[in-house]
Amino acid sequence: MDTKFTRFEDIIAWQKAMTLCVKIYDLFKDHNDYSFRNQIQRAAISISNNIAEGYERMNNNELRYFLYVAKGSSGEVRSMLRLAVLLDIITEKMGKELVADAEEISKILSGLIKAL
Repeated sequence: MDTKFTRFEDIIAWQKAMTLCVKIYDLFKDHNDYSFRNQIQRAAISISNNIAEGYERMNNNELRYFLYVAKGSSGEVRSMLRLAVLLDIITEKMGKELVADAEEISKILSGLIKAL
């Protein structure tokens, strides 16, 4: 691997994904719709987990694949956040903040993918 990282915990996208995941877990922890809560939480954790799994494969092609999967999970989180706003589960302000966080992660992931 040609990355400048010595461990996946050094990757900014992973760090930001972990922060986003904690926010999502906290925001939806008391939400009554188990299916919705479970899906958005699983999508959120999938971002950081796929970054970690791809890095640990120690192969640029596999890392690239898992970064794409993480990017897809970020899109899923954004979609669910937009739905949460429409369903009045969260405020529009909170939705915009978290969507912006997820978009930033996607942009970082795109940069990493291009760098590989």
